[in-house]
Amino acid sequence: MMPKPKIGLSMLYCLSESFSEMIKRLAKVETCYVEVLDEGLHALNKKRIVALKEAAASHGFTFTVHAPFADLNIASPSKPILAASIKRLKESMAYANALDAKLWIFHPGNKTGISSFYPDKDWRQNTESIVALHAAAEEYGLNIAMENLPEKYGFIMKQPEDFQRFYRETGLNDIGIVLDVGHANLEAQTEAFLRQMPDKIVHIHASDNMGENDQHLGIGHGKIDWQHFAKILHEIAYDKTIVVESTERVKESLQKLRQLLA
Repeated sequence: MMPKPKIGLSMLYCLSESFSEMIKRLAKVETCYVEVLDEGLHALNKKRIVALKEAAASHGFTFTVHAPFADLNIASPSKPILAASIKRLKESMAYANALDAKLWIFHPGNKTGISSFYPDKDWRQNTESIVALHAAAEEYGLNIAMENLPEKYGFIMKQPEDFQRFYRETGLNDIGIVLDVGHANLEAQTEAFLRQMPDKIVHIHASDNMGENDQHLGIGHGKIDWQHFAKILHEIAYDKTIVVESTERVKESLQKLRQLLA
């Protein structure tokens, strides 16, 4: 028997709703692999961890936690912004640990309006910040992984080469990669990631787009070749989690992914 990926769902699709509404939706989720976002109206706190743990006990959920990302930049040249970003992310790690999350997923840093004046400074700061986050994760015994983000939005780690450089420079091989298929599609990098970094990819975000913007469309409603994607997953024997990160046609996307990977 070939190993099969575990198919889950990100709660991103209801991020505009209250946390209590999201908890109600959880009761109807048709998978036991769920990604919660420590962001916006769903930002975690002690009380919310209790509610999520109760949901996990009732429904047998395994959680992954997506770290906060709005207005945070771990490559920021501004010391106050950088300090606030790291503080918020470490707080998020503590919540992920309290939730017994299988994985904590974070975004790499991004360029700023002054990046061109200080070549490579944002890369170095990004690396330093990840080393600090890794040290904090080790104290918790928490698995962490970084996501590929598109260059068009100013992010630093967008292609396999960037991740290879990071591993080469730091030796932190226990930090995984979360392959965001929607993001990779904007850079035409999906196959490159899967072929070049199969041992590093520990989690996949699946949503569709037209190749221009990160639209989080339902699977099959954009231009991504999902048949080809499924074929490569089969070839590399990927058996970890894939979560649907569409913000529309969520149920349909789950079903499509299951059919594709059956």
